[in-house]
Amino acid sequence: MARVKRGKTTNRRHKKILKQAKGYYGAKSKLFRVANVAVMRSLRSAYIGRKHKKREYRKLWISRINAGARQNGISYSRFMNGLKVSGIEINRKMLSEMAIHDPEGFAKLAETAKNAVQK
Repeated sequence: MARVKRGKTTNRRHKKILKQAKGYYGAKSKLFRVANVAVMRSLRSAYIGRKHKKREYRKLWISRINAGARQNGISYSRFMNGLKVSGIEINRKMLSEMAIHDPEGFAKLAETAKNAVQK
């Protein structure tokens, strides 16, 4: 029975990692062992970063909505509660865009929210 030689498989795996490590500084782009650690770490950081990006954008949208709401004499929490009570379903991204680019429309939403909270 012929013995199994795994040189091709290992070579392919090493080349794949080294290709991902292209552009890294020093040995991290040349030596497999060091490159493998660096690539695994960078992939983990990229995964975590995609989650962090969502959090950061949500925080940005909320701060923009809060600024717009306070210009119209209402706090963020009362504004969002008023929208919910009045049955207006619009996401935070669109609300923040309205606060920046359409202040008149945002002011109307703020008035609607104020009236819904006062009832």
